[in-house]
Amino acid sequence: MQIPSRAEAEQLLQAAAQSNPGLWPSHVRYVALAAQAIAAHHPELDPEVAYVLGLLHDVGRGKPGRIRHIVEGYNLLCHLGYPDAARICLTHGYPLKTLDADVDPPHKWDLSQEEVAFVRSFLEHTQYTEYDRLIQLCDSLALPTGFCTLEKRQFDIALRYGVSDWSVRRWQAYLGLLEHFNQAIGRTVYSLLEGIVENTLGFKP
Repeated sequence: MQIPSRAEAEQLLQAAAQSNPGLWPSHVRYVALAAQAIAAHHPELDPEVAYVLGLLHDVGRGKPGRIRHIVEGYNLLCHLGYPDAARICLTHGYPLKTLDADVDPPHKWDLSQEEVAFVRSFLEHTQYTEYDRLIQLCDSLALPTGFCTLEKRQFDIALRYGVSDWSVRRWQAYLGLLEHFNQAIGRTVYSLLEGIVENTLGFKP
């Protein structure tokens, strides 16, 4: 696969975090750790590749913007010669393979018409790999404070950005991903994520 090394991925994330500080880099690191943990028990996935892809899925947040980060990350990683990492920037938030499923309505999308057309076409014509699906799931298992249940993460997103006519279908798609990986690794994904109970509940039971 054409992806950077872990060391280069760390450098790219650090540079992006310095350009646009916030809570998002901590979320990204938990996504990477979740991807690595799940991949270690998956017969078809490489934990190192999974970690790097998780670490870079939001690298486009080095520039401010809501949806714009997916295009910024894609362009950056393509320019560096890493198309397999670049695609994750576009696919990680769209298990339904359509830009319309975003919680923001189209009039709030911070993309040009050309960029919207490109993302629409990319999602429609790209066959998702197991790595695409893995990062989609792991993006929904991590808050900046640590691992969480899928429901907790989706509730967090709904509180911050609202819901749309697509929300129920999105939640169903994420639940489908969770079941898919539970079956693939022969155990519940949650059992691999240290501290998930405490972080989800907000206290130690």
